[in-house]
Amino acid sequence: MSQHRHAMDHATAQSVRGDFIDAIFDYASTRSRFFRKGNKFLVETDGPDGKLETFEVKYTFGLDPLQQYLVEFSDGRVQALSIAWDTRPKEQGGQRWFHLYPDSAITSGDPLHWTKLNQNWNFMCAECHSTNVHKGYDSDKDRFVTTFSEISVGCEACHGAGSRHVAWARGKPAARAADDGLLVRFDERTGITWAASADKLTPIRSAPPPGLRKEVETCGRCHARRGQLSEGWIPGRPLSDTHRVSLLDRQRFHADGQMRDDEETYNYAPFKQSRMFAKGVTCSDCHDPHSATLKAPGDGVCLQCHAPAKYESVAHRHHADISPQPSCASCHMPERRYMVVDRRHDHGFRVPRPDLSVQTGAPNACNDCHRDKPAAWAARQIEDWFGPERRGHQTYARAFHAAWSEAADAQAQLAAIAGSADVPGIVRASALVELPAPVLDLVRHGLSDSDPLVRLGALDRLEGVPADQLWPLAAQLLGDPVRGVRIRAAELLAAVPPSRRPAADRDKFTRAAAEFVAAQKLNADRPDSRTALGNFFLRQANPGAAEAEYRAALRLDPSFAAAAVNLSDLYRQLGRDSDGEKILREALAASAQDAALHHALGLTLVRLKRSEQALDELRRAASLDPDQMRYAYVYAVGLNGMGRRDDALSVLNQSLRRHPNNPELLLAALNFSREKGDSEAALGYAERLALLRPEDPHLTNLIKELKR
Repeated sequence: MSQHRHAMDHATAQSVRGDFIDAIFDYASTRSRFFRKGNKFLVETDGPDGKLETFEVKYTFGLDPLQQYLVEFSDGRVQALSIAWDTRPKEQGGQRWFHLYPDSAITSGDPLHWTKLNQNWNFMCAECHSTNVHKGYDSDKDRFVTTFSEISVGCEACHGAGSRHVAWARGKPAARAADDGLLVRFDERTGITWAASADKLTPIRSAPPPGLRKEVETCGRCHARRGQLSEGWIPGRPLSDTHRVSLLDRQRFHADGQMRDDEETYNYAPFKQSRMFAKGVTCSDCHDPHSATLKAPGDGVCLQCHAPAKYESVAHRHHADISPQPSCASCHMPERRYMVVDRRHDHGFRVPRPDLSVQTGAPNACNDCHRDKPAAWAARQIEDWFGPERRGHQTYARAFHAAWSEAADAQAQLAAIAGSADVPGIVRASALVELPAPVLDLVRHGLSDSDPLVRLGALDRLEGVPADQLWPLAAQLLGDPVRGVRIRAAELLAAVPPSRRPAADRDKFTRAAAEFVAAQKLNADRPDSRTALGNFFLRQANPGAAEAEYRAALRLDPSFAAAAVNLSDLYRQLGRDSDGEKILREALAASAQDAALHHALGLTLVRLKRSEQALDELRRAASLDPDQMRYAYVYAVGLNGMGRRDDALSVLNQSLRRHPNNPELLLAALNFSREKGDSEAALGYAERLALLRPEDPHLTNLIKELKR
């Protein structure tokens, strides 16, 4: 039976796998105790205030390789305990209690504590662990009345409402012949065969894949990193219609698109990067959709299509002296670990590229086993076996590495990826977002792409474009067939004053804007959604509504930096900097190490003419987050303004070691050096800047002047 059946269950003697026979677990100076009283399963652990309290476990979550436990509170919140049970056999290290954050000390004041927002079942988990979930959050009362039709993942979780199908099944045989009543037919594999040609190793699909991959989009509803926009999901529709899918970024992915350890990415994004997906492979080619087991054991699932004589040979595997032989998955689907014990295969189906590990730092399957050898050694082995040319399907690692390391040619490399028809859509979308500066021809092309993810990526890259340029670019997407695209367009275009909106588009904007507001209200239990709604109202020139949303966000989470920073900035616009200071200090009381809050407070204090205090806050921001170049730049400008030019240059040079190609830092260092009278240092900065701006005549003339 599929684990879908055990995604969630009532806590009973049959469903609970953990040891509740007065078991003890110590973590972060808290001793938790698991025990039973009659038919109830109880845990004594630290509550919202950090004090020991006894809670009843109402539900189980999952089955293998771990099981979590859920506690229900009086306001309808259901929270997931961070202490979980390892269900693996004892010889594999299981049959024990463990903490999901073993290397931290998560206490009641931490946002990751089990009683806080980020461990809330109603928002974080329910949609994918039960069937027909309605969150039922009442923002006025700050309460949940969350409901579901089935406690676990049932038929309708994937196939949608089944009442028409039931009516069909109860009908007369003659009436049943034409229509089975299902909302969608997962028929992408019907009549499809795969055959290998004599001159190619890879098999070929008997028909091109359809444009909309219904099965992948349906599985992706739960097997993707995404946020929910609407509860009106319909199977077989693009996932972006009801969810906002996360693109590739440096927090969750390596530069070549591999998923990182401990950053939950699920399988949707890796699979959509793969050549398998591009050629038409779908989930049920490999997995039985009902049992969730592989269609064949071990390598057999690959050998359904790939010829054993070619791929099981020593000439392909090059590990004749190893027993057992490496599996297909060990080289092409490397494992990464999540939730401490859950090892999952990356579904990018990529060829091992240790040469990219040398260049970008991304991991590779060879060194997953040969941990005692450097990546350069593995790269030489691969080159000896397969020759120097082995691009594989994923060709974008260098471009994303260039962007994430702020290389001088990042813009050109990303533009080439974003404009290539041979690159997967999710990658083109991500490249558009990562572009240091928008390339309007590429953005326009992306806005009309057939893949909604690319259209969304193009819209994201329009963030920050002046309002007077936005409407001609984005208004066409207010009527997009995919809801997620429509509401992103409305979110951007809210900044365009009503008087500048063409009459022909106003109704479309009104409808799309209403969808955007509805999406945020669906998630009104989340500070990020309340903040997004505040930003939207501010773009609509409605500061009163914006203030109310920012304050609502801070009631939900007093430490939520984005709401505090945006509210303080709103107060700046209203001439209320003293109120802004108060808001920022209250947020810092809940999150003292947040660099964004210190930076915003520093700027506020500058406006309040308290220069020394401002400088101290700017210093703390730059120190707490040295990867954020802007903090160092502003701190250096502040130091220079106070007459501390040498200190300012020291801060700039320290930041330039992390961001050697940042134009703002280089230009500031150039100007400060000239003010100091250090022409030699100024020339060095100018020449570095000229490499980034080779066609800037002002720089050319300045370099000549400095050389004289």
